[in-house]
Amino acid sequence: MAFDQRDFRTALGQFATGITVVTARSADGELLGVTVNSFNSVSLEPPLILFSLERRAFSLPAFETAGAFAVNILSDEQTALSQNFARTQGDKWAGIAYEHWVTGSPILRGCLAAFDCRTHAVHDGGDHRIFLGEVLRFEALSEGEPLIYFRGSYTGLK
Repeated sequence: MAFDQRDFRTALGQFATGITVVTARSADGELLGVTVNSFNSVSLEPPLILFSLERRAFSLPAFETAGAFAVNILSDEQTALSQNFARTQGDKWAGIAYEHWVTGSPILRGCLAAFDCRTHAVHDGGDHRIFLGEVLRFEALSEGEPLIYFRGSYTGLK
């Protein structure tokens, strides 16, 4: 069935999603970070999560060979952080507070939750690549509201 891609994208935009920043350290030590709203839980046993990254993403080859990644779930007070990591290039890490856990992937400070993962598998997903990660460590805050993406723009629960 053929249909207009713009109409399809608009229809998909009716589903509200949380906003994450996925981070990693490349094989040569470079810090990677991209804003992603295609994040899902997959399994409790083993603990698996996934995110999707567009094939045209500049950092895709580095994520594919990094062997690990972290998913940082943003709060409604972190719109600027989301916009920073949504840029295609440039120094995204200037002034960004982060730490390292098990895998060495950057964990952004102040997020609602963070998941440090070893890459379990990478799959074809049409114009995206699907990264499946085994969670090695996670933390979640007990307060705060999520940053949400709905109908092509940021919003909150309120």
